[in-house]
Amino acid sequence: MRVMREAQRKKRRIGAHILLALPTGYVERMQDVARVTTKGARRWEAGHPWIFRSDVEVRPSDTPGVVAVEDHRGKPLGSALWSPKSEISLRLLDKNARVAIDDDWWRSRIGAAISRRASLGRRANAYRLVHGEGDGLPSLICDRYDRWLVVQLLSAGLEQVRTTIIEALEACCAPDGILARNDASVRVREGLERETVLLSGDVPREIEVVEEEVRFVAAPWDGQKTGAFLDQRENRVLVGTVARGRALDCFSYHGSFALHLARSATRVTALDISAAALARGAENARRNELTNIEFVEADAFEFLRAAERAGDPYDTIVVDPPAFAKSRQALHGALRGYKEINLRAMRLLAPGGLLFTASCSYHLTRPLFLEMLEAAAADSGRRLALRELRGQPLDHPEILTIPETGYLKGALIEALS
Repeated sequence: MRVMREAQRKKRRIGAHILLALPTGYVERMQDVARVTTKGARRWEAGHPWIFRSDVEVRPSDTPGVVAVEDHRGKPLGSALWSPKSEISLRLLDKNARVAIDDDWWRSRIGAAISRRASLGRRANAYRLVHGEGDGLPSLICDRYDRWLVVQLLSAGLEQVRTTIIEALEACCAPDGILARNDASVRVREGLERETVLLSGDVPREIEVVEEEVRFVAAPWDGQKTGAFLDQRENRVLVGTVARGRALDCFSYHGSFALHLARSATRVTALDISAAALARGAENARRNELTNIEFVEADAFEFLRAAERAGDPYDTIVVDPPAFAKSRQALHGALRGYKEINLRAMRLLAPGGLLFTASCSYHLTRPLFLEMLEAAAADSGRRLALRELRGQPLDHPEILTIPETGYLKGALIEALS
């Protein structure tokens, strides 16, 4: 009993400084306080929003949600999302400890993120509205598909304010419906269930996406990510403007790159190992009245090897594989895979041909990506020019002090010989 009383007194002492600094009425909304190490505090000072479990000296309660944070001396550091079961225990929301993380705060922060995308609506009807830490809204993803929204709540702390977030999105966007694609594996590490659930209104199984002059169908309930690969939108448009001759789209999925290629190339071969994905791609081609795309069910590695043996070159090639390196441990093997697929593509390019290649593996850094391309080019025996380096579009901001916000790398390469 004496031990319990001492623990309670200790907790009161820990929170004393920060609770006194908060505005009237705020204590009732956010009573828990986390105390962090000097190392944890320095991460926030350096611009990174995460504090790991090992740097939490005194934990708040076992209930996730919004908590106040102080350093080892009791100095207020701000407020954060608290996930008691996660390795990432605290995610910074606001460095101003006097700011209340209330409904108005969420509406303002979400509204600011949406405003930064205002120009995108003139070119496409599907794009990301909130990119998590990239928009100062950690673990929150929200994608727009025409009149509907698809969200992902990726931390236990964020899950506790689900209703507030949905109300803020409805106030800012007035969507016809909001769907939660909470099926990402990261939720398991947060102690959360994986689920796909309708949060408001109604969201159709299929939604037509308009991307410049191309249209294709997104599948918000069961498609990849939140229904489509929105992060390659600008790269698809680029490739569509430079494509020529015979084109090859490897790892085509639903054919979104192939559709853009087909507007400039004479003939496009779209490869994917999934017959179901290719069937959706064929539907998209018919939607655009494109008759110059051939959909082929094949393993991209095997297809490229066979084409190389046959001496069958292409004028334009797109290599946009899934993430080969899903963990740091898988990086070595992933580099071999990336090098081989790019080497095969480089050898298949006709003189003057163009290769657009990309990687969405976060663990394959930009320097490693370029080193891999350099090694593949050296082994190809070709003289290859780097025409353009590509990154993430405006709606997927990469914050320089948060490496985890950046993952997509691309390169446009021309065969000079």
